[in-house]
Amino acid sequence: MTPAPIIDALQYCNWSPEIFRQMREGGVTAVHVTICYHETFRETVANIAAWNRRFEEHRDKLLHARSGADVRQAQAEGRTAIIFGLQNCSPIEDDIGLVEICHQLGIRFMQLTYNNQSLLASGCYESEDSGITRMGREVIREMNRVGLVIDMSHSGERSTLEAIDSSARPIAVTHANPSFWHPGRRNKSNAVLKALTARHGMLGFSLYPHHLKDGSHCRMEDFCAMVARTAEMVGADHLGIGSDLCQNQPDSVVTWMRNGRWTRTPDFGEGSAAAAGFPAQPPWFRDNRDFHKIAEGLRAVGFSGTEVDGIMGANWLRFFDDSFVPSH
Repeated sequence: MTPAPIIDALQYCNWSPEIFRQMREGGVTAVHVTICYHETFRETVANIAAWNRRFEEHRDKLLHARSGADVRQAQAEGRTAIIFGLQNCSPIEDDIGLVEICHQLGIRFMQLTYNNQSLLASGCYESEDSGITRMGREVIREMNRVGLVIDMSHSGERSTLEAIDSSARPIAVTHANPSFWHPGRRNKSNAVLKALTARHGMLGFSLYPHHLKDGSHCRMEDFCAMVARTAEMVGADHLGIGSDLCQNQPDSVVTWMRNGRWTRTPDFGEGSAAAAGFPAQPPWFRDNRDFHKIAEGLRAVGFSGTEVDGIMGANWLRFFDDSFVPSH
């Protein structure tokens, strides 16, 4: 019998043979990897080329996945499926035709915005959320058509709710937590959680310390209790993990993530200026070898075996099956 998949819906690690070994040691079936924060289309293509080299050099451990079937193939072959995603819409520049090109290149998720206002939507750091723009509605329609998933992890409240309503297909929040548990600026309100899951969208719970109650000192018991409370509100079928693991990244990468090209002034984002680098991971989730601890924690707070399997990966796999293909 094939074991239930373990799927992480967001990582941005400093990729290395060590991390790829840890993925296999942890039995990780698939990872959605960030290949863009603020890059242009051409720069994103260069990042894909770098991944192509990794696929060649580590073909015994990795497989580039474009579909749920590819994820199953990776699991059967003892490899980890890598799914490409964009944390901003910058690679499509101002050309809607690039949406389909991105999908053809194997990209399967795109955030309509990072923390700032984009051509498509408002980010969660803007003081005013003006919602989905005219271009945003056209891009949503095109993303629906080609099978590119709308991700609203860094978007503001109004933009997120409008994206859910505007999209003909379910959308995702790949890496965020409920704001009822921790009021991080991009954690999501009850209204968003209910609207998202009512339309069969997916929420990936984040393990990035800025999104956790008590930060790096968050207890696993509290995290799992939060997952249970969310399931009581919206059910367990549309919940998963999106760790936002940034393993082995230098603190200088935070500057690129937050500042991009739009400012010369340090933007410290969540946390204080004194803590502008990457925070330490909680001790119970250091890297890809620790997913089994989360599964144990979910069982301990009362989830059934089927529910645990769903949250740890089966729910995401079902979503991939439905979402990565063109609409009919």
